[in-house]
Amino acid sequence: MTSGGATAPSVRRTPHGALLAGLGVLMFSFTFPATHWALGGFGPWTTVTVRAVLAAALGGAALLAGRVRPPARRHWPALAVVGLGVVVGFPLLTTLALRTTQTSHAAVVVGALPLATAALGAAVTGSRHSRAFWIAASAGTAVVIVFTLAQSSGTPTGADLLLFASLVVCAAGYVAGGRLAGVMPGWQVISWALVASLPVTLPGAVLALRAEPVHLTALPVAGLLYLAVGSQTVGLALWYRGMALVGVARASQFQLAQPLLTLAWSWSLLGEHLSTATIPAAVAVLVCVAVTQRT
Repeated sequence: MTSGGATAPSVRRTPHGALLAGLGVLMFSFTFPATHWALGGFGPWTTVTVRAVLAAALGGAALLAGRVRPPARRHWPALAVVGLGVVVGFPLLTTLALRTTQTSHAAVVVGALPLATAALGAAVTGSRHSRAFWIAASAGTAVVIVFTLAQSSGTPTGADLLLFASLVVCAAGYVAGGRLAGVMPGWQVISWALVASLPVTLPGAVLALRAEPVHLTALPVAGLLYLAVGSQTVGLALWYRGMALVGVARASQFQLAQPLLTLAWSWSLLGEHLSTATIPAAVAVLVCVAVTQRT
């Protein structure tokens, strides 16, 4: 089965692919703290659109420098899914949510992303995985969901609903991008998706800058630049290449560690309070990651 006309890549178990996927996750783990910083000087719509435009400038420059030819017509539908999922949808929904919730809480909710990505990837690619793989993936996701509900007294908030919606669009973008990375380098996948999104993000940035207040202080600017360069460009390039080498479902399980890393940054960089359940949840999730990689 193909997605967006892309040919299904052959998947190999390779330490190189696992390393790239892991580095991508490490860079993603700074996204919510960086968004928190950016929101201190920019509005949510400005944060989302300007980061995308800056990242598109970097990606476009790399494509021009490399004299990369445009993708085949059959690949553009999948690139559109990548753009809607990881360039616009996920950043917008999570940024709106972070206006009213802590980064540590958001990180745990988004911890369900690996299962969503693995399930959608299996449906799209027609791949099969062992029962142990799915049990471990489900258990890891259950841990982060229970942790989340405990944080919000058992009732999802409006921010939680935005975060849950972000899981769906992001999983779709990850699967489409991971498939495309089997036929073109990962950095080209995200670069073309960023450039293709400019008809939406560039006018959006102009409108947002006119409508929302801007305070150009060091921390918000640093946060916005990290979102554009680290999260939106370099991180996704590494991530898509890693997915192409080890497979969508297997690579997605690395993200079970992402909320734990973000919790560490939330505590150390933002001074957020972490509950006593954080360490047991961290151990349980990491065990599930290890099981999924072995199965």
